[in-house]
Amino acid sequence: MARVQKKEQRNIYFIAMNKFKHFKQLYQDNKFDVLLKEDGSIYWLKLRSISRKELLVEFCALANIDCSNVRGTALFEHIYDSNPSEELLNKFIAQKYLAERSERKANETALVSELYKMKVFDWGGLYQNNLERTIVDNYIKKIRSFDLLNEKIENEIHDSMRGYVQSSWYNHWTSILIEDIFKDHKKVTPTVGLIKKVDFFIGDIPFDLKVTYFPEGFMTASRKADGLPTELQVLKRFVKTLGIKYNREQKDKTLFAELLTRIEESQKPEAKKFIAEFRKTRWSMIQKVIKEPQKLIKWLYEEQGERRFDAANRLFLVLIDKNNLEESWKMKRNLDLLKDTINSRLNKFNGMEAAKLKIEFDWMDGKRYTALSDVIFVVKD
Repeated sequence: MARVQKKEQRNIYFIAMNKFKHFKQLYQDNKFDVLLKEDGSIYWLKLRSISRKELLVEFCALANIDCSNVRGTALFEHIYDSNPSEELLNKFIAQKYLAERSERKANETALVSELYKMKVFDWGGLYQNNLERTIVDNYIKKIRSFDLLNEKIENEIHDSMRGYVQSSWYNHWTSILIEDIFKDHKKVTPTVGLIKKVDFFIGDIPFDLKVTYFPEGFMTASRKADGLPTELQVLKRFVKTLGIKYNREQKDKTLFAELLTRIEESQKPEAKKFIAEFRKTRWSMIQKVIKEPQKLIKWLYEEQGERRFDAANRLFLVLIDKNNLEESWKMKRNLDLLKDTINSRLNKFNGMEAAKLKIEFDWMDGKRYTALSDVIFVVKD
């Protein structure tokens, strides 16, 4: 009998060991659509979130796990094999998060004041993850004159770089503030260290938080489906009736901003009527999406770039300034507005959510993927 029990214990150990390596491989390969369907993967991910050595050693002491002879990366696997309770793990994560959060909270008021100094959100043409390529393609490979290159650095790159750094700074700190709103909620288990594609767990569902605005591309696609021209085409046609001249060589985004501003600033009654109708049409289309968000969620997954593709669970926070979509970026620092809407949604979250959040989408590789996803719309009237 004793021999049978030892054999069973060895089998359990080898299954756990293989499971650990299996989870690790799926995680490293970004196969989240497979990983998140596996039994025990949530527990593994929670442990992964405390995988810094000092945290693991501290957790060993709390869980009465002897790790004195375990070195390096083997420590994570050793703790997993020891199988401490998930309840204890959750308690440890909550304690670590509260310690980190108290420090950030002490500086939160000052940080928000700094964020309100940001008056313009402009990448300066140097977009995220494309900085080096933009400089190489537009300056290094095109310019042969050293003097002209220096002139461009002083007059163009310098200003563009300032916009890029400021926009990146604004996005970084507002993202931390918004994540803390979620992590402060009682139904949320935070991550402590950085963990790929997971910012927190709502119940036992891991989510990668994506803060965005109402996508221009989706608006264009929706208008096309309704047989409507693009918003830019509508603006061009109207300014023509007003006799407004403009530089046609500009990029679409720059031209759109100029034409919209010039119409808004016009004192002509027909311009005021046009803007009212333009905003009414916009809001009507957005309302449809808020009522039935599945198409937007599917579109957001399917429009991922190849470099950043994954099928992880995503929670989209979509910020919408009802009267001025172009100013929606300012809402990322409006903590009172964000807290009310986010907490209201989290309060309603229950154990039956997983069945309702299932989304299927196709991607350019021809495969169909499944994930759990939801969207929270924050609207400023």
